[in-house]
Amino acid sequence: MSTKIAIHGAAGRMGQRVTALACADPLFDVVAALESATHPALGQDAGTLAAVGDIGVPLSVVGESAADVVIDFSVPDAAVAAVAHCLEFGKPIVIATTGFDDDQKAFIRQAAEKIPVVWAPSMSTAVNLVMKLTEIAASALKNIPSGVDAEIIERHHRFKDDAPSGTALRFGQIIAQVMGQTEHTHGRAGRPGPRLREEIGYHAVRTGDNPGEHTVIFGMLGETIELRVAATNRDCYAQGALLAAQWLVDKPAGLYTMNDVLGL
Repeated sequence: MSTKIAIHGAAGRMGQRVTALACADPLFDVVAALESATHPALGQDAGTLAAVGDIGVPLSVVGESAADVVIDFSVPDAAVAAVAHCLEFGKPIVIATTGFDDDQKAFIRQAAEKIPVVWAPSMSTAVNLVMKLTEIAASALKNIPSGVDAEIIERHHRFKDDAPSGTALRFGQIIAQVMGQTEHTHGRAGRPGPRLREEIGYHAVRTGDNPGEHTVIFGMLGETIELRVAATNRDCYAQGALLAAQWLVDKPAGLYTMNDVLGL
């Protein structure tokens, strides 16, 4: 039996790719394509917007109740509204949006006490695997007497709103949890002085149509380790979101990550 999905943010770049890939996979059935009430494409067919032909699903404001699970690729305020609708209808939701403030994060955590939620800064299978490798590397390097410098470089397209990316911040959280850094520095300028041992540095590059690239650097005296993961297009994020949605159906209420989905 196919999984019925509602795509929130369906007119966006990622929403269109989720629609296209779901329509090409018999394991999924797109039953709702959702956008804001002011979106100029409301009423247009979601398949047409995604360049896969008419699928009989117009872009609308609500429709979560018809789905087995909701996939959200939108913006923070809209994502929170989608979570609220899922709470109302008791529907699971996969949240791929980033850039939430503290109050919004708290709302999502509270919602996960009542409905199943997969919430991850990246839906990419490769990114989540590299996160696990980052944890392993940090554990192995944390006691080196001369110290280890952790730096994170991320590149994204010129249209991305938040910086650093949610994925970069998650890499930093993983390292800090293992190695104990307390300072998170976002770029450097002027004369900041010698690098602090307890610091993690973040550097955000915005260029062209780059769909996402992250490099985690562990710098030591005499040697360096770099873990790099790069997307060549957005399909990796869409495929991961579909995998998460299929996995989440019938799960009990709770807050899940892509580690749970992938069994890492």
